[in-house]
Amino acid sequence: MLTANKLMPQGGGLAPVLLKRAATVELDWDVRQKSRFDVTDSQGRQIGVFLPRGTAVRGGDVLVAEDGSLIKVIAAKQPVLVITHCSEHGTPFDLTRAAYHLGNRHVPIELKPDHLKIEPDHVLAGMLRSMHLIVREAEEAFEPEGGAYGAHGGGHGHSHGAAPVGPVLHPDAYAAPHAHDHGHDHSHGHSH
Repeated sequence: MLTANKLMPQGGGLAPVLLKRAATVELDWDVRQKSRFDVTDSQGRQIGVFLPRGTAVRGGDVLVAEDGSLIKVIAAKQPVLVITHCSEHGTPFDLTRAAYHLGNRHVPIELKPDHLKIEPDHVLAGMLRSMHLIVREAEEAFEPEGGAYGAHGGGHGHSHGAAPVGPVLHPDAYAAPHAHDHGHDHSHGHSH
């Protein structure tokens, strides 16, 4: 088994021709957030990946094997929940509120200007729908934010001190009773 213990974020510094020739591996977030895992690359080689603890591998990153060969990582499509605001009954600010509540639960979130993505969770989906957001299931690549302590892609290279830690409440603690009817269901996949 070949070993890879070096990671080049987004293939930084490599010539495009080298990236084009590199073998590939397609990995979901569950695997990419681990620092040690085994994979089979597009050339059929078994590779043992051993990275420093806490390293998350992103789509576009390049692993360097012990023989000097390159393996480009592709973020695999996986089940996700895509969260958007309801243009009839809400505003885009509702996504900010949702990100706040999900962040309080330490849920990995992919942030986009017009939507959020999280891994499937029926309790969180219910909470988000009660906040008048549209939640739909999809199969897409998942690249959550790195967070304050993420390896790369999340921080900017220096510390601002320890993050405060507060209580993490059950999702139902924020879900107010739904006292009125919108006349439509927020669980569908089409937009209004």
